Amino acid sequence: MRKVAFYTLGCKLNFSETSTIGRQFEEKGYKKVEFSDTPDIYIINTCSVTDNADKKCQKIVREAKKIAPNSYVAIIGCYAQLKPKEISELEGVDAVLGAAEKFRLLELLDGFVKDDAPKVLATEIKETKEFVSGYSMNDRTRTFLKVQDGCNYKCSFCTIPLARGKSRSATIADIIKNAEEIAATDTKEVVLTGVNIGDFGIIDGRRQERLIDLLKELDKVEGIERFRISSIEPNLLDEEIIEFCGQSDKFVPHFHIPLQSGSDKMLELMRRRYRTDLYKSRITEIKSQMPDACIGVDVIIGFPGETEEDFLDTYNFLNELDVAYLHVFTYSERPNTDAVHMDGVVPKAERAKRSKMLRILSDKKKRAFYESQIGTQRTVLFEHDIEEGKMFGFTENYVRVEAKYDPALVNELKDIELVKVNDQNIVEIKEPEIVYEKH
Repeated sequence: MRKVAFYTLGCKLNFSETSTIGRQFEEKGYKKVEFSDTPDIYIINTCSVTDNADKKCQKIVREAKKIAPNSYVAIIGCYAQLKPKEISELEGVDAVLGAAEKFRLLELLDGFVKDDAPKVLATEIKETKEFVSGYSMNDRTRTFLKVQDGCNYKCSFCTIPLARGKSRSATIADIIKNAEEIAATDTKEVVLTGVNIGDFGIIDGRRQERLIDLLKELDKVEGIERFRISSIEPNLLDEEIIEFCGQSDKFVPHFHIPLQSGSDKMLELMRRRYRTDLYKSRITEIKSQMPDACIGVDVIIGFPGETEEDFLDTYNFLNELDVAYLHVFTYSERPNTDAVHMDGVVPKAERAKRSKMLRILSDKKKRAFYESQIGTQRTVLFEHDIEEGKMFGFTENYVRVEAKYDPALVNELKDIELVKVNDQNIVEIKEPEIVYEKH
């Protein structure tokens, strides 16, 4: 039995796809092992949102060859689609497969036999039109369910449409089938994932279904206690979706909504499809219906043309906004994007300074949100991670908590009371109040 190890870089969507591919290998008789367990084959699923993601891929290849010098190394994912030739020239790489080919690994690389030169199998992205379903399983406490892929937006900084192609979705019927399969495994929480989830419903090149209708059908699936939407564009997060989530017992009060800039001038340069007034109205609407909702924000700093005044507009906008945390991305130049040719390049030292300021603001925002939850009763899904006798989990509104380790609590939903935010920005709970009956 040949051994195969997987390594995933990037987003939740990549994790769902890696897990799906992993099950394909196991069905064919391969043994799935840890990265360090001297596998015969390595499959590295890559991201290419930033330059740092590319460098990480190169490092993982080097580490793989140190552990198993004779192993077969195949690279898949966004980086593989964007720069197949560059990757094929990395020492130790045996195959590179693009977006359309990665789900046919076993067919295209039959036997995983090394050749004199690396195989490069990556068609042009415009040829990638099929939606391939997927979900993660047994990799972590919650499951990532893929509902959508690709993107029709043309933001000036983004390579994802070049790496994943046009927007396309599964049918609602197929997704419900996958959700029922997941429910049969005793999974408590499912995270919906995709490139542009709000654009769900494009099948065979035309819009046939809507995200709100998918959410309503998922809400009826028995056996899954929580659904979480991973990320959704503010212009696509409409009042109907917000109202539905506010009334649903299964869809949790947690939203991750990309902003990218708090300056309307920068949003226009980025070619985003909204302005700050719309974004603010979405936050206000969520909080009016779900006062304890956790809201996360993506923001890019150092974009070409961003002056100190523009950055301060972003800082002040976020500072006043009722959100819980920020994912701060320092702008990095990506080939084949319009932004790379724009004037007003921000020096890297200035980018680093601005990034640090927003990360400090994020820490303050998170602590303030956590403090606002002290004394409330919540439900926590406890995870497998154990550190120094402590176990961890997240409430429905994405507050991270810690408790004394109890193996009976792993992958269980428990009602608790939040009592204190500790120095690590994790919330401690009132231990005696844990209810041990299964929901």
